[in-house]
Amino acid sequence: MAEADRLAWTRLQDSILACRRCPRLNAWRDEAAARPPKRFAGHAYHARPVPSFGDPHARILVVGLAPAAHGANRTGRMFTGDRSGDWLYGALHRGGLASQPMSVSADDGLRLSGVLITAVCHCAPPDNKPSPAELAACSPFLDRELDLLAPRLRVIVALGGIAMIGVLAALERRGIAIPRPRPKFSHGAHVELPIAGLHLLASYHPSQQNTFTGRLTEPMFDRIWRTAVRLAEAPA
Repeated sequence: MAEADRLAWTRLQDSILACRRCPRLNAWRDEAAARPPKRFAGHAYHARPVPSFGDPHARILVVGLAPAAHGANRTGRMFTGDRSGDWLYGALHRGGLASQPMSVSADDGLRLSGVLITAVCHCAPPDNKPSPAELAACSPFLDRELDLLAPRLRVIVALGGIAMIGVLAALERRGIAIPRPRPKFSHGAHVELPIAGLHLLASYHPSQQNTFTGRLTEPMFDRIWRTAVRLAEAPA
């Protein structure tokens, strides 16, 4: 990444941290921090928008929904400190993309290689449901990340239907034609965008609702990352 791009990346992440566009989300972040569950009593919560995490030279972009109230909203790092993160980083580690299989805090030494993790909403929302207006307010951050990653980016992995909708909308805003009929979310869905040189993969989100019920299993999740690595490493 050129020095100018590196500075632009730093400014973008700083702007995410400083964002206060959504009053409902601002209030909810603070409330979650003020009333933690017993297991996190005494923890100093991040309680701000959560910046993206990973390799700014990434060829694989992971797009989630939003930080968890007592996960990333507490630790300050995407998918860190909750069971969804355990699943995600465990899979990335098995796929050779993460230096360790667990992520418990922002200073635990975890490093990602060739992968960046972001979200369509950078603040923890009540009931894990950002409103359409809140998603719209956050969309410029994803747009800018796509611009900065564009020279190297080959694969986008959307975790869940809302993330996939957000990614498709962001690609359209960049002038990328989306196939018709418009792709629908399903686990393992693969959308090839040959003009942009991109592949979009969809996966169930590794939420407890999906992993505890067996809707998403480790083999299912691992196949997503094997496919992502294969596509990212294929000749352009």
